[in-house]
Amino acid sequence: MALRACAAWLAGALAPCRGDAAVPRPPACVDSALAAARLSGSAELRWWGLDIYRAWLWVGPRGLDPAHLGAQAFALELRYARSLRGADIADKSAELIARLGLGSAAQRQAWRERMRALFPDVRDGDTLVGLYLPDAPGGARTRFVFNGRAIGSIGGRDFAEAFFAIWLSPRSSEPALRQALLAGVERSR
Repeated sequence: MALRACAAWLAGALAPCRGDAAVPRPPACVDSALAAARLSGSAELRWWGLDIYRAWLWVGPRGLDPAHLGAQAFALELRYARSLRGADIADKSAELIARLGLGSAAQRQAWRERMRALFPDVRDGDTLVGLYLPDAPGGARTRFVFNGRAIGSIGGRDFAEAFFAIWLSPRSSEPALRQALLAGVERSR
């Protein structure tokens, strides 16, 4: 059942967010890392009528070029509405990266192992933020923050481009999700 729920997490049907009275504030980790962070877009992921998570894409003042995900800092925030095992989230992420044909087999295996070590089990209300920092000391990194606490990072632009492509690539398995998250980017071009 947990694997099925994880599949829903990444491959379910999407319903755009409705009824937002006010634009939410970025999480503190995003505010401190992205000067003048702004919301690009948000959406709810649903599978068979069940809420899986709500997602927000935060971009900095330079915005985001979806064709070059590794060029600018940005963050993807997921607030879960379901319990999922961290290992299942990592495995499904690696599977979707492979479907997109990104990274070598050796890279994908290393990324999967690192994600399995980092990703926590989540419950309703938990928040996981993936924050891409291209100019981090020591090189580009994707930092993960769980419920406001840094839990680790994975280095490299290749990882960031592959991981965030799950949501932001034109070949994403969820084109409506991509469109909703990139709505602000498209409007600002």
